[in-house]
Amino acid sequence: MDRPIEPRESICPYCGVGCGLTYSPKSGKATGWKGPVNTRGEICPKGASAWEIVDHDERLSRPLIRENGELAPVSWEAALDRIVSSFSRIVEESGGDALGFFASSNCTNEENYVFQKLARAIGTNNVDNCARLCHSSTVAAMQDRLGAGAMTNTLDDLGEADTFLVTGANPAEQHPVAFRSYLLPAIRDGTTLIHVDPRANDTTEAADIHLPVRPGHDIPLLNAMAAVLLEEGLVDESFLDRRTEGVEAFEASIADVDVAERAALAGVDEDDLRAAAVAYGEADRAAAFTGMGMSQHRCGTDNVHALLNIALLTGNIGRRGTGVNPLRGQNNVQGASDVGTLPSVLPGYRDVGDRAARAALAEEWGIEPPADPGLTEVEMTHAFGDEIRAAIVLGENPAATEPDGNSVAERFEELEFLVVIDLFGTETTQYADVLLPGSAWAEKDGTVTNTDRQVLRMRRMTDPPGRARRDLDIVAGLGERLTGQPFDSDPAAVFEELTRVSPIYAGMSYDGIDDSEAQGASGSRTQSGDGGQRWPFPADADSGTGVLHRERFANGDRTAPLVPVDHVPPADDPDNDELVLTTGRIITHFNSGELTRRSETLTRMASEDALQIHPDDAAERGIHDSDSVRVASDQGAVTAPADVTPAVRRGTVFLTFHFADSPVNRVTADALDPTAKIPEYKHTPVTVDPQ
Repeated sequence: MDRPIEPRESICPYCGVGCGLTYSPKSGKATGWKGPVNTRGEICPKGASAWEIVDHDERLSRPLIRENGELAPVSWEAALDRIVSSFSRIVEESGGDALGFFASSNCTNEENYVFQKLARAIGTNNVDNCARLCHSSTVAAMQDRLGAGAMTNTLDDLGEADTFLVTGANPAEQHPVAFRSYLLPAIRDGTTLIHVDPRANDTTEAADIHLPVRPGHDIPLLNAMAAVLLEEGLVDESFLDRRTEGVEAFEASIADVDVAERAALAGVDEDDLRAAAVAYGEADRAAAFTGMGMSQHRCGTDNVHALLNIALLTGNIGRRGTGVNPLRGQNNVQGASDVGTLPSVLPGYRDVGDRAARAALAEEWGIEPPADPGLTEVEMTHAFGDEIRAAIVLGENPAATEPDGNSVAERFEELEFLVVIDLFGTETTQYADVLLPGSAWAEKDGTVTNTDRQVLRMRRMTDPPGRARRDLDIVAGLGERLTGQPFDSDPAAVFEELTRVSPIYAGMSYDGIDDSEAQGASGSRTQSGDGGQRWPFPADADSGTGVLHRERFANGDRTAPLVPVDHVPPADDPDNDELVLTTGRIITHFNSGELTRRSETLTRMASEDALQIHPDDAAERGIHDSDSVRVASDQGAVTAPADVTPAVRRGTVFLTFHFADSPVNRVTADALDPTAKIPEYKHTPVTVDPQ
């Protein structure tokens, strides 16, 4: 690497745990430091390989403009002029809502904040981030019921739980440092682990009870658990009286639940389900964890409502070692939403229809944001070539990550003008009219917000390669050119602006994030003593908040409703010869794989995908281990080698979404949850045949 490097303490660019990461001159690789979360400096294989993307030969290093069908190098001035002229013309002809803004869960709070500010200054709320595709249903349900769509507890306090209920998540592989450092020690000390997942995996190995739920049937399982809790008298009557409402109506909705029938519908053993409910209900403190296996369904919001019901029934909200705790996927998927890259809310989750919130932003920005909600990510893509004429994508790859990928490709072709800011060529950059080279994790300053609401500092260790620029400089520069308004590109100044417009960040300060004395003693101090501030952090407080909902819920109410939830069948049931495809991550790769597949280290560990299929399903189709198989749905088809294993339940097959040779989202469908607008990635009927 010919760029000077100054090793500094930063944060891993991958999952939402927020491990401290730096550069080791001795090894020439990334290494851990004793960070706010990885307090012993431990990191996972992805973190250990993170420097390989910083110093990669395929990094984009100069702006490109498409001419005669080919991307050709140009100056920054020419590239920006092209963007400004095209966007300005389209806005003049069709208004700001003709533009779509795709924010990034892999960019800093400051970059995302300025990005959504740019969208709203132009006159549209058409701004969204990939949380739409992974966690939006969790946010919708928890925001509605509790007033905050985030982990209720901290990783640190969750070790006090007597029982862990992990549903739709595989933290041993997907959040390995959190699992090994916080969950596994508690399990070894006697905490009971219940794992709800259609396949056995590394998390299951540590479980006392495994419930291999049929994909798309979480509500029958959770309603049956609620019925057992009521039957066995394992509800917290005092909590129900003080902190809930709608108890009688909820109990009436559960009264007719046949536990045996619901267990059969969910595809789990009744005795195991009852044992899980009793373990959860008898625990003094029970903590639930949830992930995309729950959220990525057309009933994802209702799935989370059903999970919240059993937490409220048992009083497992508002105390250490309890709660409902979504495990966030990308390093800043929480922060990207916090700062307003959502079409219906402003920074701090204030509704776009809130006149007072818009007025406060107008006073800060000099421009009032529009009052009508914009389109979600999938809705924007569906509108390409129609009401959406142009789009800008910041560090994401929607051409690979959105469902029904073949149709998505067709829609990208219909888009009049596309700008992409990224590190490498991707499936999305194939459609770019202007491609701008951005900055990797070690080339930027700023903040990210991890899965348990800690705001953490990123620190620049080197400059972007060639003529590449910091993402914040790019977005701020575009903002000034397109609006004529000032856009600050100093991370500290942008963060301080964010604290002025977002009540949940109001008491924070950029410098204070590193000041151990600023952490206070109310649950926000990390084990290492410094390195983060946790929201909500009110302006008049001396510290952030660890455990949410202690005396009041985050919305200010003393009570939260119990909500009856009925089973919602998957959008498309399999025919007799079809199996149900579900998807997920493995420890060695991440999301679409555009970063991790460029790591020689990770590629040596896992170079291709494999379709997990039960031995009985394989035998019926004449499939043997390692055979090449074709996986086909109404949307498209992919091929992959077969991994014949009893780890996956019969009737279900599993692929990751990491590999370009088997792009699984060509197969997945785009049925949407009506509330959160999240796609049903986790239930796709497919045929599986030997090649």
